[in-house]
Amino acid sequence: MKKNQRAKFNLGRLLQDNIVPVMFIVICIICFPMSGYSPAYLLNELVTRMGRNTFLVLSLLIPVMAGLGMNFAMTLGAMAGQIGLILVSDWQIWGIPGIILAMIISIPISILFGIFCGNLLNKAKGREMITSYIIAFFMNGVYQLIVLFMMGPIIPIIHDTLKLPRGYGIRNTVSLLNMRQHLDNLLAINVAGIKIPVLTLIIIGVLCLVIVWFRRTKLGQDMRAVAQDMEVARNAGINVDRTRIIAIVMSTVLAGFGMIIYLQNLGNFPTYSAHTQIGTFSIAALLVGGASVEKASISNAFLGVFLFHLMFIMAPAAGTAVTGDSMIGEYFRTFVSYGVITVALIMYEARKRRTRSATSHLLALAQQEEEARAK
Repeated sequence: MKKNQRAKFNLGRLLQDNIVPVMFIVICIICFPMSGYSPAYLLNELVTRMGRNTFLVLSLLIPVMAGLGMNFAMTLGAMAGQIGLILVSDWQIWGIPGIILAMIISIPISILFGIFCGNLLNKAKGREMITSYIIAFFMNGVYQLIVLFMMGPIIPIIHDTLKLPRGYGIRNTVSLLNMRQHLDNLLAINVAGIKIPVLTLIIIGVLCLVIVWFRRTKLGQDMRAVAQDMEVARNAGINVDRTRIIAIVMSTVLAGFGMIIYLQNLGNFPTYSAHTQIGTFSIAALLVGGASVEKASISNAFLGVFLFHLMFIMAPAAGTAVTGDSMIGEYFRTFVSYGVITVALIMYEARKRRTRSATSHLLALAQQEEEARAK
């Protein structure tokens, strides 16, 4: 009887702790027959999207490890990646050399943005997520100032095909046709009609190994200590503010690389809006995988990308089948993206309050026992 109760309790606790992934699994199971897609088509799309998006989602893990929560300011790294791609497109350096050069250009810009963001977050301890969200909005204005007004008069742009008709500023869409999927096609193999971008997956695998290794380094241990208790970490001789800035800088640099991998797969990007939703969708994908504000792992990233994009593929077709209007599916997946973040944050706060309440209860019992002994 006790074993059955324990099994029920464990199952209930497991479902409670993983309610978001379970919800998405249920949504995907319901949408699959309604979408009308074949398993081969879905698998092919999923492999493509795993290669395209996973690097971006993995860039969120280090700030979580350092206690900074979900880094909405990863958008700053995406902006740096886009600036690198614009310059490379103007210089007409295509293919793998162009991708590598764009990454190199993005590094100093990402570091600069990351230091700026990290310093601001250090002044808003305990409110990092909302602060990073607002920073992303603010820096979007700076990015548009650079791309819309400074590129041409201050930053030389050679080719008129990139510039607006007025002679300065970048056009609404930048074509990356000459580097489209060059990274994905190199070493790619075809298995039963499914294209597997081997090199892209190798790069993602290397990043996973680096993250695992980094957690064991002195700096990685410092970040985990800062996440647990900043005062204790400071008393132990750790420079808390510097450690937090390094975490944000690393995340921003990786987000820049991830954005370049993402955009080379697409082959073009809208200059002024490509980066605006990338942070929200990446965070939503990580939360879908079962991550929380305090804890996120590589497995959460992979599961989240799989489930989130499986829903993204099937929702429009399922919406069309049910309502006759494909826009219902588009609205649904956008609604779910923001809804997942909301649900995950509410659950995190509720769990935090329960833990605090249980701790207070245990302390009160201990105090009562001590008073009883004293009498």
